[in-house]
Amino acid sequence: MWKRKQKKDQSNKDDTPKVKDLSLGEVRKAVHMYADHKPSEIPLSVLIKSDLTLDYQLLSPYLDGIPKKRYYMSRETYELFTEENQQLARDLDRVQQAVDQYMQLTQEPPIIEGDPYKKVSYFMLEGLGLLSDRPERDFYLTNEEFMITYKKPS
Repeated sequence: MWKRKQKKDQSNKDDTPKVKDLSLGEVRKAVHMYADHKPSEIPLSVLIKSDLTLDYQLLSPYLDGIPKKRYYMSRETYELFTEENQQLARDLDRVQQAVDQYMQLTQEPPIIEGDPYKKVSYFMLEGLGLLSDRPERDFYLTNEEFMITYKKPS
């Protein structure tokens, strides 16, 4: 009886995912595969840890390993970022939450009046106490359910 258990424990040690050099595209593809295969009642946000890093244990079956690099994902937009852009993921979440709260309070978007790009007004968000400090970059409102983006519309 004990020999079987020991053999089983040894086989589990061999199943530990290997650390690999995986690109952002490969990780993004794994996230899409995970989303396609997860039960519908489970939100995609289960992949995102509190520090916005990904839970590689959940993704490892789709990656055939664990990435060497850290990747970050926005909880609000589900965009994936490299470690160099982790602050962008944090800012995106913070500003999106503030925009959502502003919309609930005023039923109007917090954009600079007359701006053709629908640039988010930090002044309006700060005025209602929804944003404590301004991000270093600009965000723009998209036409998709009042979501924001860091990419300036063309």
